Amino acid sequence: MRSIYLGLLATCVASITPVSAVAADSEIRVSDAITAAVAAPTRTPTNLARDAFRHPAETLAFFGVDPDETLLELYPGGGWYSEILGPLLRVSGTYYAAPPPGKSQDAFSAKVAADPARYGKVKIVSWPPAADAIATGSLDTILTFRNVHNLVMNGTAERDFATFFALLKPGGTLGVVDHRLPEDRTAEAEKTSGYVKLSSVLKLAEAAGFVLEAQSEINANPKDKADHPKGVWTLPPILALGAQDREAYLAIGESDRMTLRFRKPR
Repeated sequence: MRSIYLGLLATCVASITPVSAVAADSEIRVSDAITAAVAAPTRTPTNLARDAFRHPAETLAFFGVDPDETLLELYPGGGWYSEILGPLLRVSGTYYAAPPPGKSQDAFSAKVAADPARYGKVKIVSWPPAADAIATGSLDTILTFRNVHNLVMNGTAERDFATFFALLKPGGTLGVVDHRLPEDRTAEAEKTSGYVKLSSVLKLAEAAGFVLEAQSEINANPKDKADHPKGVWTLPPILALGAQDREAYLAIGESDRMTLRFRKPR
């Protein structure tokens, strides 16, 4: 079991107005349901190999995910977390997935359709969802893994955080994992590198009405200095430079990531 380290916003980004956050170290207890979903033999072997960098059991436990809730994942990509969330929520929960439009949506839809035993209850929706697809104030949790930088790059981040807030129930959770850009880097770097500053995420969430409840270093990687020739895509699993310095980037591993739990006030 990993210790999840939590810190006050005020100690992390002095320039941002402090909000409530859990200050004490805390050990997250992973439920039997999450443990079983992560350990399922149906997970793709290549995805399993990345658990060492993504810590799915501890991350989902930190966000408080349980099998009875109504949850949306924004931009699931190839479905790395979907292989866990689909089965976890299949029996008594509801899992909405909002893949990006185009080829990614087609590929995700095909993945779900190919395995109805695992994904038969997954509800695929567009983003932002239509009013008749997800009711305002109906979600317990929204999760997005390594996507806020995309929202910033696309210029939709303010809209999307406002949509998160509207869709969640009072007291609902927004869980964010993203590639962390050091605070001394320029704002321009956020538009090209695939990394985003903690302060930028906090500003977006605060402007939408969220309160930072806690943050964790479970997905941190101090080896990553966020200064690579092709941004975060230089690192695995993309390895954008191909054979060039491949072993050096494999030694760094996947990116340094912030893990943030926000709450919609009751």
